[in-house]
Parts: sequence; structure tokens; C-alpha cells
Amino acid sequence: MPPWVTGRPYKAVLLSTLLAAAAYLVTVLWSGWSEVRQAAIAIGFTGIVMALLLSLFNYGLRFIRWQIYLHALGSPVSIWLSLRIYLAGFALTTTPGKAGELLRSLLLQRHLVPLQHSVSAFFSERLSDLLAVTGLAFLGFWLYPETQFFIGAAALLLLMLYWLILRGGLICWCSQRLKSWSRIHQLTNHLLQLLAQVQRCHTVVLMTIATCLSLIAWGAEAYAFHLILQALGYQIPLAIAVFIYAISMLAGALSFMPGGLGGAEAMMIALLMWQDVAAGPAVAATVVIRLATLWFAVLLGLLALLNLKVSR
Repeated sequence: MPPWVTGRPYKAVLLSTLLAAAAYLVTVLWSGWSEVRQAAIAIGFTGIVMALLLSLFNYGLRFIRWQIYLHALGSPVSIWLSLRIYLAGFALTTTPGKAGELLRSLLLQRHLVPLQHSVSAFFSERLSDLLAVTGLAFLGFWLYPETQFFIGAAALLLLMLYWLILRGGLICWCSQRLKSWSRIHQLTNHLLQLLAQVQRCHTVVLMTIATCLSLIAWGAEAYAFHLILQALGYQIPLAIAVFIYAISMLAGALSFMPGGLGGAEAMMIALLMWQDVAAGPAVAATVVIRLATLWFAVLLGLLALLNLKVSR
């Protein structure tokens, strides 16, 4: 086990997650704990279990995508070990851009997976997620003009990133022009090497498979959100529920706040109120779906990380 997973760094991981959870709990209590409790009762045990199962389905499809990327990069890992490491990355989901999930790269190094390979798989994952969530958000592009900025910004970012991946000429040009600047030239060379690995994850076949998996995975969580709204007595059409969930995840990602905290919730509550959902139930539905998706993932990640630490 890498030494950073034990001792002070390991405690720092737990502390950062606990602080984020505490901040979220304070926010929930301030917003109205009674509404959240009443919503949980209305949704019922079956509804909550269904939401958690749909979240597990999301994680499962994303793990399959992760394995496909590692295989394409020539770094296959046994499924059981890879699953534990993949889940452990969720312990640091509440970091800006989910960058803390790069924890997987350090864990995989112990099993002879080159850092470039796992980082390339991580970058490809984030790009695939962004593509899927943006695609789902387009379901309501014309419904709520205020959200068009987030959708447009995400689409522009995707175009730029895919252009860099498929062409890579700009980085090559910069590398050649900056030879005299040793540190910058070294950085651009690292970027070129990383780009070469990312390109292996973006063949036509792999992009098609990854995009389909991502759309289904994020669509599953959006459907869980739809079921929660129905349990609360709001018959919001599925397409609009998917749009609200997707654009909220997009807003959270573009806010660069840890785990999208704050940005995703604010967008989701505002859009629910736009659909004539009262403020209390809107807050309650938002908290419940975030507990069943984001915080459920963090819990699984902490358990997987603890399991890796104990079995080292």
C-alpha cells in the first residue's frame, strides 16, 4: 500500500471528507431538516432503496467504462482489485472537478500500472461524463433560457478538448517553440505523452461505447430523481426531470466547487421551483437525491479505502 494511504495523509483524506460532510449537514439543518425528514418518509424504504440501486447501477457502468479504458491502454487489472480501487476513488469525490479521484492512480501504481495510463483513463472518464451530462441537458435547452450559458460553456469546452485530443498540433507547436524554456518545454512534453495515451481511449469504437455507457449511467441517476419527485407527489415529466438533474450536475461541475457542492443544489432547487415545486419540497428532493448519489458514493469510497488499508 502506498505510504500516503497510511498515517497522516490517510487521516487527511478522512478529515477532508468529514469536513465536507459536516458542512453539508449544517446546510441541510439550516435549510430545514423537518422537510427532508418528511420527504424521506414520503419516499419510503422502497423508494430510497430504488434510488440507491440506480446509483449502484451508475457506478457499475462507469466502472465497466474504466476497465475498458485501462484495457485499451494496455494496463488491465483483475476485476476485483480494480473494483476496490475504483470505489476507493469515490472517497475524494467531494474535491474540485473530482480531482481527488486521482487517488486511484497512486493505488494502481503499486500494481505496476503506469501513472500516465491511469491519469489518461481518469481524464477520459471526466470527458465522457461531461459529454453525457451535456447531452442530457440539451433535452431542455429551450425550456429555461437561464441555463443556456452552462450548456453552451460545457459544449464549447468539449469542442476545445476534443480538438486538442484529436489533433494535438497546438501542444506540439508550443513544445517546439519553447525549447529554450526548459521547464515549460518539459511540461509540454509531458502533456504530449499524456495526450498520446488519451488518444488511445478515443477511437471511434471506444468513444461510442463509452458515450453509451455514460448516457445510460447518468440517465439512471436522473431517473432516480424523477422517482423521488413522483413519490413527493409532483408529476414532472421524465424529460424535464432528466434535464433538471443533468443541468444541475453541469452547473456543479462548472462551478469547480468540491463535488459541485452548492452550485448543483442551487440550480436544482431553482429549477424545481420553476416547475411550481414549493421551496420546502424542492430543498428536500435535492438533499435526498444528493444523499443517494454523491454521498452514497463517498460512503462506498471510504469503505473501499478502509478495506484496502486493512488488507495491505
